[in-house]
Amino acid sequence: MYRVFMIEDDTGIFEAVKEGGSKWDLQFFGVKNFRNVISEFSEVQPHLVVVDIGLPYFDGYHWCAEIRKMSDVPIIFLSSASDNMNMIMAMNMGGDDFVAKPFDCDVLIAKIQALLRRTYDYVGNMLLLEHHGAHLNTLNSTLVYQNTPIPLTKNELRILSSLLENKGKIVSRERLMDVLWASDCYIDDNTLTVNINRLRKKIDASGLHDFIQTKRGVGYFIGEAEV
Repeated sequence: MYRVFMIEDDTGIFEAVKEGGSKWDLQFFGVKNFRNVISEFSEVQPHLVVVDIGLPYFDGYHWCAEIRKMSDVPIIFLSSASDNMNMIMAMNMGGDDFVAKPFDCDVLIAKIQALLRRTYDYVGNMLLLEHHGAHLNTLNSTLVYQNTPIPLTKNELRILSSLLENKGKIVSRERLMDVLWASDCYIDDNTLTVNINRLRKKIDASGLHDFIQTKRGVGYFIGEAEV
């Protein structure tokens, strides 16, 4: 089921779209606090965002820019101001589509489905892996914790992806070296140790302490390992 985060202050519009989307296996989440949009976005970790331009406190352009600092998730703008200037600005701010109000709910759902197909059929299944409030986004190589994106190198992303995909299980050093070989670089035991240590320091600096655990002589794990 795809998750859609809708930044819309008109509850009537939100409920209508939510009801229409439920028929197509789409799960909609609305904003509860318009001062706290990014925090709620991080909690939902949506596959797609629908955002109105006219909103309380900050407009849709602002929230689009904030989301783009941490995610490449597709974004559809909504607005009753459907002039060319607003459409151009929406695209320049990082939007992927624009729907003018008033709109037919079925048309919006069709656009959402089309954008989801184009995005995720192309890149494969988007991996959004989570542990202790930290979300790994494999599309933009970031680990997001407390609304702060932690940029990762290719090797760091490969290591974290492997550990989170096997959360609760010990991943051997040999397995991780095989994973890193995909980078077409020579990887030995010392290179793996260096990458693990750098990754640990980066994660620890964000406030996530002891995120990656060591099973001495065996490998590494995240979560409660099955010994």
